[in-house]
Amino acid sequence: MSEKLQKVLARAGFASRRVIEQWISDGRVHVNGKPATLGDRVTEQDQVLVDGKPAVLKAAAATKRRVIAFYKPKGMVCTRSDPEKRPTVFDDLPHLRGSRWIAVGRLDINTEGLLLLTTDGELAHRLMHPSTEIEREYAARVFGTVTPEMLDNLKTGVLLEDGTAHFDEIVDAGGSGINRWFHVILKEGRQREVRRLWESQGVQVSRLTRVRYGAVSLRRGLKIGTWEDVSDKDVVSLLQLAGLQEIEPQIIKTRVRPAQRASRAGKSPVKTARLKSR
Repeated sequence: MSEKLQKVLARAGFASRRVIEQWISDGRVHVNGKPATLGDRVTEQDQVLVDGKPAVLKAAAATKRRVIAFYKPKGMVCTRSDPEKRPTVFDDLPHLRGSRWIAVGRLDINTEGLLLLTTDGELAHRLMHPSTEIEREYAARVFGTVTPEMLDNLKTGVLLEDGTAHFDEIVDAGGSGINRWFHVILKEGRQREVRRLWESQGVQVSRLTRVRYGAVSLRRGLKIGTWEDVSDKDVVSLLQLAGLQEIEPQIIKTRVRPAQRASRAGKSPVKTARLKSR
């Protein structure tokens, strides 16, 4: 049976359907030697090229949606390749045939913790889109004196260079002296937003770990630099958050694999204090 071209390519992990539709309009996709058009339907027997490179539709059709949780170390980047030859989160992920991994958002090089990756481009796009307002929870070690007034400011909203931002929730997680831990929740994914919010109050974040993304938490037993498949239950929750609950999830046995380069980025434990998902 034939399927819409953008649906097949999105399932194969090329990008979201919306992005692929733009690629089709831009002439980047060809079907059987001719430029693709919006509305084209394809089968496994059709020859599809994306930017001149073949897309294996048979493998794509057999690809089941997969989501993994990767414990990103500090010092690792979230790009597929890095001109400075720094380790990337894609270096040691499980091999895929007919699809590729897509990161659900990014963590900056100095931030560690939970990074979700999936083979489903549409799911990744929806999870990252600002309209879904999915909670991200971070454990932040803050250097400097934090006053109740500062916390009120951070929850009410402060003006950053790219607009007003705030934390939806802040919980004091302990510490000593002028080094204290806070767990914070926000529903945006702006660049360095957590750090910039704290910096707006005259204090610095000396360590930052993402411990939850939507329904998925960073498991305490997961070692830094390793990955594991997200449970079927959590995949269902992610689909619901993304508005894709009508799609049946697949059940995959949980596995854990080390990233070979993780040791180059160092190790550090995750604080155990957690906020409850609302």
